[in-house]
Amino acid sequence: MAEIVRMPKLSDTMVEGVVAEWHKNVGEAVSSGELLAEIETDKATMEFESFYDGVLLHIGVEKGATAPVNDILAIIGEKGEDVKKILADEEKNTPKEEAKEDTAIETKPVQDTPQVPSPEPVKVEQPIVVKTEKVVQAASIPVSENGKIKASPLAKRLAEERGINLSFVQGTGEGGRIIKRDIDNYQGGTAAFTGVESYHEEPVSQMRKVIAQRLGESKFSAPHFYLTIEVDMENAIAARTSINASIAPNKISFNDLVVKAVAASLKKHPKVNSSWLGDRIRYNDHVHIGVAVAVDEGLLVPVVRFADGKSLTQIGAEVKDYAVRAKNKKLQPEDWEGNTFTISNLGMFGIEEFTAIINPPDACILAVGGIVEKPVVKNGQIVPGNTMKVTLSCDHRVVDGVVGSAFLNTFKDFVENPVVFLGAQNI
Repeated sequence: MAEIVRMPKLSDTMVEGVVAEWHKNVGEAVSSGELLAEIETDKATMEFESFYDGVLLHIGVEKGATAPVNDILAIIGEKGEDVKKILADEEKNTPKEEAKEDTAIETKPVQDTPQVPSPEPVKVEQPIVVKTEKVVQAASIPVSENGKIKASPLAKRLAEERGINLSFVQGTGEGGRIIKRDIDNYQGGTAAFTGVESYHEEPVSQMRKVIAQRLGESKFSAPHFYLTIEVDMENAIAARTSINASIAPNKISFNDLVVKAVAASLKKHPKVNSSWLGDRIRYNDHVHIGVAVAVDEGLLVPVVRFADGKSLTQIGAEVKDYAVRAKNKKLQPEDWEGNTFTISNLGMFGIEEFTAIINPPDACILAVGGIVEKPVVKNGQIVPGNTMKVTLSCDHRVVDGVVGSAFLNTFKDFVENPVVFLGAQNI
């Protein structure tokens, strides 16, 4: 008996998927547990195995095409089964709610603005390249009524002698007339440069669609406010140098120190380690820190679980592994789910200060800037120093200004005095 294979829901945010690759062709035998296709979700490209034994009778979503979750992906059964009947029966059994809604809309009184039917979704496999050839003129050259360029006889003679095209000379005489000094001052180039406007467009990936949707929902549903604090990094720099020189088996980064300091701070301020759930607020006892990782199509946020109980080297190794697998689209759903707080670090890209949009379901996200060498005041004296700015974005429904400020000051104390929260077992 034929079995319908549907587009799977491979992540908690997935609403549609793209078939990145088929590993079987129609007519080929398929065994349960055998790799059938690769599905691109909003966060990764994942291998999809068959649950059935039989023959691949039908492919419902071609390579590169998009389909919603639960749409027919394929049909597996015995050779010779009537695929058309299976598809017809499936269509017949599909609920007709959408059709009823459409009918109801049509019976409403006609409004002043005509209703325009939505276009059919377009399946795009390759980037769309659009080029216009609109001529753009940067500067206009004054001309007389007979269409000739306005120039004095002397300017014309000098231009001819020097091989200068008057069309490229900007006149400074009366009414824009080209005179001798314009020829003398002409440096070459084209005052009336013409060129071609062009651009290209690319289809939006599943990852970028979901990033846009989730961050849009977060920004416009959660009332954000922002708290910024500057941290003295002298002791953190010295601690990292010492740890990397003599203790850590693998080099640790400043980001690893930040993750560890955040984890320790969250244990002291559990109200920041929280989520808004509509009719209740969840305060998490465990600390799962999402660490934003940049990939070509946007950001992925793999989660360092129980970060407060892990050493710096464990955190560093885990984040490095996540970064490699994120770029190769090898992360699994369990790698990016369950965060209770998020860190976004753009310091390594030369950004000194920024604000980040809260990553649901978290109540807060910490934006980490780069370490800046600059003059600072210590003991009444101006001396060289190194500082780092961090900005906490808070959901005001959950975290108030005083709570967020207390968390930031604890974080600042920890980073400025690493020995306070770092013991031998935490390195």
